[in-house]
Amino acid sequence: MSSHSQPSLLHKYKGILFSAMSSEELLDSLDSFDAREDDIFLVSYPKSGTHWVAEVIENIPNAGITLTSPIEWGDVSKLKELKMVPERRVIPTHLSYEMIPATVKQKQCKIVYVVRNPKDTAVSLFHYYKDNPNLPSTETWAAFLELWEKHKNDQNVLFLFYEEMKNDFAKSLKKITAFLGISVNDSEMSKIARNTSFNEMKSKVVKENCDPNHTICALTSNRNLVFHVFPGVVGDWINYFTPKQKRVFDEVFTEKMRHSDVGRCLKEYANAVGK
Repeated sequence: MSSHSQPSLLHKYKGILFSAMSSEELLDSLDSFDAREDDIFLVSYPKSGTHWVAEVIENIPNAGITLTSPIEWGDVSKLKELKMVPERRVIPTHLSYEMIPATVKQKQCKIVYVVRNPKDTAVSLFHYYKDNPNLPSTETWAAFLELWEKHKNDQNVLFLFYEEMKNDFAKSLKKITAFLGISVNDSEMSKIARNTSFNEMKSKVVKENCDPNHTICALTSNRNLVFHVFPGVVGDWINYFTPKQKRVFDEVFTEKMRHSDVGRCLKEYANAVGK
């Protein structure tokens, strides 16, 4: 039996597999979470660029924010821990829309949803999962995306495309700051771009000790694993997928996402780069 299937590391909650780091007691208590109107939730399927967007927001000057670890990681004391954060909270999560705490929806908290080419997401997951037995398997990417797509036009929801951020970072940064209602000048924007480049982020991880409460290290104490976060290559999937695998993947994606505007956008990005 491989380490990925050890029952002590995974448990099923409402039909979805979670890491043991997400306690059932915490998952049961999510709807008792007291959201604040100025909370910012960063939502994505795993390995879709959430950490990058978190770093960007953290680098916005005078934003008065605190980046937390994902809301679903830990035990029920996590809710008390979040309550003690004095500044505006930026809270990452990989939860589906249905599992997002009710008060987040009631108070119309800002939600940034990060979308990435599913082939690149699959490759990134492959690298990360193979070395990390604590990572859970979740529902399918298509099902996760479709739940959130229903809300993509809500005023408190911003859809960010990973590929668009890589292609035109300045435009995406302007979208983020405008959405969050934070004023940033050109000089500050240039500094944010420098500080959140993948080379700079990788260098930062090498220099700093791993903080177990930081998003990037929340699943493992092995710092070598964090480098799977940083390549950020658009179209790298082509180096892994065989022609047959690509055909099968595209057939499934087309079937699952045939009514999806986001699916159409992802195909347009793929066609634009010839991949």
